[in-house]
Amino acid sequence: MSTVFTMIINGDIPGTFVWRDEHCVAFMSINPITAGHVLVVPIEEIDHWIDASPELNAHMFDVSRTIAQAQERAFGCEKVGMIIAGYEVPHAHIHLIPTNEMSELSFAHAASSVERSDLDAWAAAIAAELST
Repeated sequence: MSTVFTMIINGDIPGTFVWRDEHCVAFMSINPITAGHVLVVPIEEIDHWIDASPELNAHMFDVSRTIAQAQERAFGCEKVGMIIAGYEVPHAHIHLIPTNEMSELSFAHAASSVERSDLDAWAAAIAAELST
């Protein structure tokens, strides 16, 4: 059975994308901890990031760095936090979370829902910075 992330990647359910290449995608979290929270996800269904090839992990970290730089510019945050937890969905993913202080990096702050217009606006802000 496909994971919810595979269904998003394949377009079976909606996702608000900011990145797509042959190895991974990045899309807005529907339960963001802060505005601009992005998930970087391999296209291949891999449950635990340590089971991914070193090349795939290196690629995902490089993509994460590029997106985080765009997030910093788009949201004027102090840092972009990174969390690799892997408990919510059995498909490896990297959380990139714009923050201004350490206390913001908590899943306890995750929104239970967010307006599609907010996701679209955040994605547009990131995309604009990715194209600079």
